Amino acid sequence: MPIVVSTKDCTALSDAELVEMADLCAERPPGFDIGFLSKERESWVLITLAREGNKLRGYSFCTLERIGGTPSLLVGLALVDRTARAEAALKGIMADQYRRALLAFPDEDVLLGTRLLSPEGFRAFSGLQDVVPFPGHKSSGEERAWARRLSKRFGCESRLDDRTFVLKGDGSVAGGLDFVAAKVKLPEGVDCHFGDFDVNRGDRLVTFGWAMAEDLAGGKLGR
Repeated sequence: MPIVVSTKDCTALSDAELVEMADLCAERPPGFDIGFLSKERESWVLITLAREGNKLRGYSFCTLERIGGTPSLLVGLALVDRTARAEAALKGIMADQYRRALLAFPDEDVLLGTRLLSPEGFRAFSGLQDVVPFPGHKSSGEERAWARRLSKRFGCESRLDDRTFVLKGDGSVAGGLDFVAAKVKLPEGVDCHFGDFDVNRGDRLVTFGWAMAEDLAGGKLGR
């Protein structure tokens, strides 16, 4: 059965849908319960839902906005059900959000920014350029500045280490992109960014990359 993806305004998200979303991680981290998701509904503009038949397989809260004039797709919180179809669900979600980015920012490169919970989350950046942080890459001052801008937008600038791009958790539930899939192919060495990581404490890795205008227009991203 195919994964069917749809995006709508967060204001149209029903309480029943919030319950479905909370149920995807009811008995495991990261603990996105209905109370937390209700607050996220108020914090972000768009919600993307991925379904397989009548079963919810993943979701993503995002916003399309300009940060200092730069077109940006910000994923505040996303979660994919841990099944054999996890990567298909992630690809579908990202493809729909890139489509929205193209409509909002035609003929422009768009920055994708989010917070990762695990190395597998780098799969969301497949096909993007200049992904940061990356193993063996010495981040520039401008890249560190972007990490600060994004962490400020996510409401946790004071907890950022702009040398490692790690946001240290404070023990409370924190947003980010939760994606785990068996046998997923990862860029070599990205697990080095998660060496001292405590997901349950709320640690997150600020990560961003560039979706080039020609790739957005060609529909290549998220496939």
